[in-house]
Amino acid sequence: MIDISRPESATRGHTGGIARPASRWHVSAGRIWAAGLFVAVLWSAWGSGIGRPDTVNLNGWALLQEFWTAAARPDLSVAFLATTAHATVVTLAFAQLGTAIAIGLGLIGGVLISESFWRTDRAARRAARIRRRLAWYSGRLVLGLPRGVHEAVWGLFLVGILGRDPMVGVLAIAIPFGAITAKVYAELIDEAAAGTYEALVASGSGRLAAIAYGVLPKAWPDLVSYAFYRLDCAIRSAVILGMIGAGGLGFQLALMFSGLRYPQMWTLIYALVLVGAAVDRWGSALRVAGRRRLALNSVVLGGVLTVGAAVVLAPDLGRLFHARTWTLVADVVAASLPPRLPGSWKELLGQCVATLQMSLSAIAIGSALGVAAAFLAARGGGWIRAPVAWLMRSLLLVTRALSPPVWALLLLFLLLPGPLPGAVALGVYNFGVLGRLFAEVVENLDRRPAVSLRQAGAGPVSTFFYATMPGAMTRFAAYSLYRWEIAIRETVVVGVVGAAGLGRMLEERRAAFDFPSMMSAVLALLVLSLAVDFVSAAARRSWR
Repeated sequence: MIDISRPESATRGHTGGIARPASRWHVSAGRIWAAGLFVAVLWSAWGSGIGRPDTVNLNGWALLQEFWTAAARPDLSVAFLATTAHATVVTLAFAQLGTAIAIGLGLIGGVLISESFWRTDRAARRAARIRRRLAWYSGRLVLGLPRGVHEAVWGLFLVGILGRDPMVGVLAIAIPFGAITAKVYAELIDEAAAGTYEALVASGSGRLAAIAYGVLPKAWPDLVSYAFYRLDCAIRSAVILGMIGAGGLGFQLALMFSGLRYPQMWTLIYALVLVGAAVDRWGSALRVAGRRRLALNSVVLGGVLTVGAAVVLAPDLGRLFHARTWTLVADVVAASLPPRLPGSWKELLGQCVATLQMSLSAIAIGSALGVAAAFLAARGGGWIRAPVAWLMRSLLLVTRALSPPVWALLLLFLLLPGPLPGAVALGVYNFGVLGRLFAEVVENLDRRPAVSLRQAGAGPVSTFFYATMPGAMTRFAAYSLYRWEIAIRETVVVGVVGAAGLGRMLEERRAAFDFPSMMSAVLALLVLSLAVDFVSAAARRSWR
């Protein structure tokens, strides 16, 4: 555990610039974790139905072919293009307004849960150090709970309080994203706090003033870059919320799918891809060093878009402070407590197992496909590889532009309802996310080991397996485990559209207005999320 009372105990894990050799136990622990996760993936693959013929519905092949054929003939009529444009604006408004609130919450929360804000010097009394440490732990715990619940669950909860008000979609994005952003911003603040911050505090400056003047200017480009990444995620979340009633592109996609109107679906999909490409391109530009002016312009643009989003959605902010709203909150909480088993312990544990198996299978699929795509999507290598990299990056963009529920709906043409369509849908979606992250790892690899081997006479295959892959695998594994932490929460959204797991149980209980059983399903998902976070963090530490 990090001792926040000591300035030198930073989350970055620096060791004074000297790399310490791994101990025998360190290497052994890493191998044990790798073997255990491999066995867990095999168990999950079998439990999810991968490779079993009784999970396949070949009668849906014709419909799936018809869907993909329609990609070449989207509906470009003036009337439907106007519908698509309006739906796109609504989706962007939900995403932008939710992200803006999340960034505000994240900036405040990030400061309050940063180690730098609560750190005490060695001369402080022991009681003061303990109080500050407890305050730091409490803040982390309070912000850990909202981010353990998926935004779709927040949407289902809020719609019972606010009805069909636009604030449902906005808050469903803002609450969990604000908690996630606070955690990331706290780490960015701690990384930038060395030097100037300590000097300001030592000279008598207040902690908030020291962070404002000594830390935030240094961390500003990274804070803005992450804000645009959150906007990218919020767009996909807005699509998911639209599919459960918030409106926008998600609502239109669900509506067109229910009528098997494939040309109209593809018009909506292309709109999603174009929006995703624009945000992705802007975010990539922000991640380049030395783009402070672009970061400032992005803040101005974000402010303009936030005002525009508020005008488009016209949410009734007064309802948030109305006494009736808080009475409804109290009523829903009272109706949900105490939690009640949805059926039996066997049923609940069975859905927990299905949820865990779906998430593991999804990450295994996404990681395997992502590794194969990464070396093709990585930029560099001359003009011959450039078209291949562009095509692969375009495929990754399209793949992650479609949210998991859309992939799940398409896969239900070929796969019978159950864990398998949910696992494959999440796997395909995570292929788009991990493929891009893996490609960036490949682009940033140290080329010297590969050059040395080639100069020593090694062939391209030997160079790849002995120089390139060893340098990339640790980062690949870390990103896969990070996405597993997210995938366990995303199982909710594929469960809502017909896959198995706690998401399906949650939707069934919501339809029956069974709030105590819904609370049990949410708590079970939260426990699973915390367990996966713990396992993921322990495995990553063992491989450092």
